[in-house]
Amino acid sequence: MSLRYQINLRIVLTSLMIIILGGVYSIWQARGAVSREINSSLNLAAQLIQLNFSDAQPGTVDINVWLPRFVSLEQTRHLKIQHQQAGGEIVKFTAQPKQQAENDNPPEWFIRLVATDYPELKQQLNIGNGQFVTLIIQANPLDEIGEAWKESRIFFSSLLLMTSLTILAVNLVFNKALQAISRIIEALKEIEQDNYRQKLPPFSTLEFNAIAHAINHLALILEATNQQNRALTLHSLEIQEEERRYLAKELHDEFGQSLTAIKVMAVTVKNKKTQIEPITDTIMGVCDHLVGVVRSMMRNLHPMTLSELGLKACLEDQLNQWANRYPELKVSLDCSEAVDEIDSKVTIQIFRIIQECLTNIVRHADAREASIVLAMNDDQSQLHLVVQDNGRGCTDEQLKAGFGIQGMRERVKSLGGAMTLQATPEEGMRVSACIPLVMTQ
Repeated sequence: MSLRYQINLRIVLTSLMIIILGGVYSIWQARGAVSREINSSLNLAAQLIQLNFSDAQPGTVDINVWLPRFVSLEQTRHLKIQHQQAGGEIVKFTAQPKQQAENDNPPEWFIRLVATDYPELKQQLNIGNGQFVTLIIQANPLDEIGEAWKESRIFFSSLLLMTSLTILAVNLVFNKALQAISRIIEALKEIEQDNYRQKLPPFSTLEFNAIAHAINHLALILEATNQQNRALTLHSLEIQEEERRYLAKELHDEFGQSLTAIKVMAVTVKNKKTQIEPITDTIMGVCDHLVGVVRSMMRNLHPMTLSELGLKACLEDQLNQWANRYPELKVSLDCSEAVDEIDSKVTIQIFRIIQECLTNIVRHADAREASIVLAMNDDQSQLHLVVQDNGRGCTDEQLKAGFGIQGMRERVKSLGGAMTLQATPEEGMRVSACIPLVMTQ
């Protein structure tokens, strides 16, 4: 169900409950009011009749003169007054009650709910000469019920009018809100289609304006991230092509020339144009050189010690090579033995992250010392990596611009972890990463 339908439904249901409760309360009040009015009319009529007859002298009262006087009392107080003889016959009636228009009469169901059994009052009057007149006074509640019906109808009409106005006001507000929601949905669809330049305008409603501001900020972040990812992808492709050119050059320069030399020396030996021993020594030297080249290429493509001996041994071997190549840089390693139980898909990524950190230290940091710490928490569910140097550090702009750092972030993110960098000019850099682990069995 739509939000508009749900709100309107709740308003209607609430109004119906109010109408039902208000109707019950209105009928209960009407019953009480009619009963009090009828009892008051009966008591007042009895007191007036008794007062008028008590002031008259016995024997001087003419009933035919007095009875017509009750007509006005009957019509003003909603009563029915009758003259009853001693035998019980009704011999005299007062004037007929006023006829009301049919549309003025309350509905039958309302009369049944409001009306109750009203008392009948008999009043005996002494008219002298030992004669008594009995007057029967009965309530005529129809007028009072009609008045109660008019008041109830006004109440229900007011309630229906208020409900209609409430629904109208809510729908007017919702029309404006739904227009804003539709505009926000359109903007989200544009973002889904990588159109990050479509901005939401400011809204007059504070909440929608905050949402629009958040979405616009999100679009800016997504656009910047998308540009970074494109640049990183392009850089990765360039690195891939560079590695291919390097491999092709190595194969051509090293393998091609070495194999050509071996072939020439083999032909020379076959033709017996020179001594064999110097040639065999040269061939062995060339083969040793090729073995070294192959190992170097394999190490660059994938370190074999990582899969054979584990991450710790691979890092120690890597640091030994770096120590030979860069003796001015002292690198310390603090690595837990438990890292060798980490899944191989994680270890290769961690190795590449450390390799990239060392490359950045050598190329940019001009550091004298660096440290690598690999530790696991007590339940071995997370791996903490810290690489720190005492080099010249860098600024935030340089951190954002470096492809190597972006590559490390992507590697850590692909493992479900988080990476933080702390760098201060002339005070070195600290790279920290926390990675969730799935231990191998």
